[in-house]
Amino acid sequence: MKQILLSVSVLFAMSVNAQDCSELFISEYIEGIGNNNAIEIYNPTNTTIDLSAYLINQYKGSDNGALSDSWPLSGSIAAGEAIAVGNGQTDSVWVSTYWSLPVDPVFYAACGIHGSGIYPTPFYFNGDDALTLEKSNGTVVDIFGKVGEDPGLAWTDDASAGYTDANGGTWWTKRQTLVRKASVKQGLSVNPILFNPTLEYDSLPDATYSGMGSHTCDCSNTTSLNENESISYVMYPNPVVKGGVVSINSNSKIQRIRVTNILGGKVMSLNPKSISTSDLSKGTYLISIEFTDGRLKENKLVIK
Repeated sequence: MKQILLSVSVLFAMSVNAQDCSELFISEYIEGIGNNNAIEIYNPTNTTIDLSAYLINQYKGSDNGALSDSWPLSGSIAAGEAIAVGNGQTDSVWVSTYWSLPVDPVFYAACGIHGSGIYPTPFYFNGDDALTLEKSNGTVVDIFGKVGEDPGLAWTDDASAGYTDANGGTWWTKRQTLVRKASVKQGLSVNPILFNPTLEYDSLPDATYSGMGSHTCDCSNTTSLNENESISYVMYPNPVVKGGVVSINSNSKIQRIRVTNILGGKVMSLNPKSISTSDLSKGTYLISIEFTDGRLKENKLVIK
């Protein structure tokens, strides 16, 4: 136990006191039915940030503060942009004691970055697990939950129980979508004495995915960029039965869609906002969506 507590204290000694609007932070938390789980990351700065210097860590409530799983990020995030990083499970997966069904196609499409979908990854978290956004050098950028605490099934709104579910209370971190309040301008880099989710988050109903990929923040230097330039899109259905049509709806104008097979060979290039799978074989494809302003979004498409 002493060794575990020491590892937690060393980890959070690497935290930094960031200035407002100067560093990435967690802007949305989704813990849905099955394993429709994601963390949205927001860039409040006025520059593009390389995500390869960051990772998401999971600390299970049952592990007493020990690191459970880690996922390195990749790509980049533009100024004022938000990107959802979520479970990429598209097939049934055995998770310790049960079969986990594929994630909701609408949820999958709303994620800009996907985990492997192979258990374990941090995206198989439950309502009692703490999550951190950290740099690869160990610096803690933001914390969701309280590392080293088992709140029961979830953290709640019950102050009398230290925001655990010991006395009941309303679940806030299980079967919920939580959105960071616009007034929050930086992450929590020090493990909290108590984690009160109601302080910095607003609660939305379970399976609310419509806001994933965009965030409203009071950081004045990037608010206009976030409102005007953040791209969100939905690709549905996914997975799709061979012969079906996949629709792509976006808040930005699409210039072309490119379909690539898993070997990297281009299969087709399209102009419309839909993909007919009649001429495609069953399998997994990479869909690259190019927008008229030159930005690019990528997603995986599974044809069954």
